[in-house]
Amino acid sequence: MPAKIKKGDKVVVIAGRDKGKTGEVIQILPKEDRAVVRGVNVVRRHQRQTQQSEGGIVSKEAPIQLSNIAIADPKDGKPTRVGFKTNEDGVTVRIAKRSGDVIDG
Repeated sequence: MPAKIKKGDKVVVIAGRDKGKTGEVIQILPKEDRAVVRGVNVVRRHQRQTQQSEGGIVSKEAPIQLSNIAIADPKDGKPTRVGFKTNEDGVTVRIAKRSGDVIDG
């Protein structure tokens, strides 16, 4: 089955500490059922100094569970479920269940 959420998608957090925030998917971790979203689930980590980088406390995005995010509807930006439809060229595309709009390109 094709992926419902892909890298580069606009998503909305629907549960957890950052509920209501939106962001772009930076990375998908399919084996762990998690995704890294820009600006969401930001944590502060202590980083050791290396020759390339300066040490200190850095903020970075931590992975968030896929069940806690939903695709943002292309029309109004609200969370929507994802469906699949085959277009006239025979290509399977993702559609937003809320509005019926095509999510892919």
